[in-house]
Amino acid sequence: MSDRSLAGEELLTARLSLRRPTEADIEAIFAIHSDPATCLHNPSDALARPEEAEELYQRWNNQWQSSGYGYWVVRRHDSPPPLGFCGVKPMELNGMNVLNLFYRFATSAWGQGFASEAAIAVTGWVSRHVPDLQLIARIRPANAASQRVAVRAGLMRAEHLDGPGYDGFDWIYAAKLPS
Repeated sequence: MSDRSLAGEELLTARLSLRRPTEADIEAIFAIHSDPATCLHNPSDALARPEEAEELYQRWNNQWQSSGYGYWVVRRHDSPPPLGFCGVKPMELNGMNVLNLFYRFATSAWGQGFASEAAIAVTGWVSRHVPDLQLIARIRPANAASQRVAVRAGLMRAEHLDGPGYDGFDWIYAAKLPS
């Protein structure tokens, strides 16, 4: 995708607003990624220092600049503090170029359907704007909540793609796969 005009696109759902991160979101990036509960299944994503949140924001921003999409900051319409993050990044999986669906939310937002609502919005956006790439989610076998979000967003188990990930064995969920 080379159309950078989509880079500022805001996604709206019934309860949520998803927009591109800015430097003002670095504090929220650190707060959410430094909480041990939010990175329980992906400990390599945990942040220990605020500087790491700045570096992570820069990687996210570079992704937006190079691809025109990335991770969105998720907020309720009626409340400015971020609930979490949801979006996609390109990666390679078993020799295929794919988009990996990511969602991570503050523990205070868990159990309210926000991750599913955001993931559904992102999945819809991807199907309209980046239909040539397969959409997948890499999920730890013990992370039942994340698995439910993936299924609600329209992804299905793709056991033949399961394999080692950064923090252990990944189960793969996929929206579509080549025949």
